[in-house]
Amino acid sequence: MNPHPGVIGRKVGMTQIFNTDGTVVPCTVVEARPVVVAKRTEVKDGYDALVLGLGDRAERHTSKPLAGFYKKQNVPARRTLRELRCTAEYAAKFQVGQAVRLDEVFVEGQLVDVQGVSKGRGFSGVMRRHNFKGQTQTHGTHEYERHGGAIGTNMTPGRTLPGMKMPGQHGNRTASVLSQRIVKVIAEESLILIRGGIPGARNALVVVRGAVKRQGGRPKA
Repeated sequence: MNPHPGVIGRKVGMTQIFNTDGTVVPCTVVEARPVVVAKRTEVKDGYDALVLGLGDRAERHTSKPLAGFYKKQNVPARRTLRELRCTAEYAAKFQVGQAVRLDEVFVEGQLVDVQGVSKGRGFSGVMRRHNFKGQTQTHGTHEYERHGGAIGTNMTPGRTLPGMKMPGQHGNRTASVLSQRIVKVIAEESLILIRGGIPGARNALVVVRGAVKRQGGRPKA
């Protein structure tokens, strides 16, 4: 479990930053305007966490139980909710209904983990799904250029073994990229520029948290 502070946001697209030495850094732009909707505490829930909301939810799209939850918390209805574990000390810095500023969570140069849902590519063949090189394309090959070849044996065991790489649904799955560096934080516009690509299409929901595997992901003191 990742205990480092983080935010939820929307993937805007990609851009590039030019360094002073002229090198180009490809960056993904994430717009994050989360609001603290609720808190989880060790005493009441058995763990500490912040419940972050993103976007506005229309009243006609809000069920009565959910509307009652927002009314109890005295905050406007949000379209998306995500619960992020954290320490009790970090959760104490925020009040319910407070907007989370990016410069309070991240600093430039920090390493972060980004989670999102990858682009759905539908039913794909083995060359696209598993990076097969395909069959030979000589004179003797006929209509088998992009096939995967044999998928089992005849008599023993006489069946296709589980886990065989074959065509099928590709993409549209939760994916994460680890230890990506933050190039720039524009707190006034609620934007984070993260080096490299991250999962998801434009406007897709992403979760950005401090890196769990490297020291650079620890929050600032």
